[in-house]
Amino acid sequence: MKSALITGITGQDGAYLAKFLLEKGYEVYGIYRRLSTPNFWRLQYLEIFDRINLVPADLTDEFSLLESLKISDADEVYHLAAQSFVGTSFEQPTSTAHVTGVAVTSMLEAIRHYNPHIRFYQASSSEIYGDGHTTILNENSPFKPSSPYAAAKLYGYWMTRIYREGYDIFACNGILFNHESPLRGLEFVTRKISNTAAKIALGLEDELLLGNLDAKRDWGYAPDYVEAMHMMLQHKEPDDFVIATAETHTVREFCEKSFEELGLDWQDYVKVDKRFFRPLDVNYLCGDYSKARENLGWQPKTKFEELVKIMVREDLERWERWQNGEKFPWDASNYPDETKLITRALRS
Repeated sequence: MKSALITGITGQDGAYLAKFLLEKGYEVYGIYRRLSTPNFWRLQYLEIFDRINLVPADLTDEFSLLESLKISDADEVYHLAAQSFVGTSFEQPTSTAHVTGVAVTSMLEAIRHYNPHIRFYQASSSEIYGDGHTTILNENSPFKPSSPYAAAKLYGYWMTRIYREGYDIFACNGILFNHESPLRGLEFVTRKISNTAAKIALGLEDELLLGNLDAKRDWGYAPDYVEAMHMMLQHKEPDDFVIATAETHTVREFCEKSFEELGLDWQDYVKVDKRFFRPLDVNYLCGDYSKARENLGWQPKTKFEELVKIMVREDLERWERWQNGEKFPWDASNYPDETKLITRALRS
């Protein structure tokens, strides 16, 4: 039986990947941070919490990462953990650099010292391409990060390549374009839209405040993308791959389709609030996954309109269950009104 260690197992991708690997027969270990309220709801929602071995560790502490490798004796490490919200990286650039960037080196060093034969996956991001692009992007397109998050991810990308080439470690970068699901955090625009649209449909909310409606993204479905992560580590040679859908849609389109799914006109409820604009934004991202298709046999299964429908319907069902007094693992009912959260953007 193979053993896998997942950092960021309590996040969207970590939870779906854990479920996927369990179905493949893996022994799954997951790193989590010791907090006053551990964020296990996604693992509980997928009904896999009791099947996972949880290991407390800190990404900024290389010795605790080394200990997690010893405990799991992993054949494969999937490094998904990060401070993953672009907006927060402008608020907390230094901690983002440590957690999202330097921690990649810490894990690679731990692997190099404990067992250099471990196969390593680094969750890279389409954000490393930055702004200014107007054509579809592949593994050879130039990088121009436009946020502290993107800069930290680019550092992790290059360190992964350096350890692959310098120490002969089987290390892969998955340059994943935006991928969403009902497990997406509420701070991300897609889930913010689907969740608020569902609340509006049920009379629980009356408006949706957003920033840049013209930003274009390549949106895929997270369960499709975790399969690509696994495929990379089964490939005969370590390499870097763009994972995307090769389609681009605006935030405005996401709003339109979400409200349309509920029989509503988005223009009656969506308002642009400049407080939610970023200091620097990326206006266009679209990925070419042809290398992954040709070398791994991977391609996206879920298209844009189906993705929107999945998210809106799931959020609507949750709020209906909540109205009926049902108890279940979930995040939205306890999430604060974000206009009450004081940030630099909201102060300016």
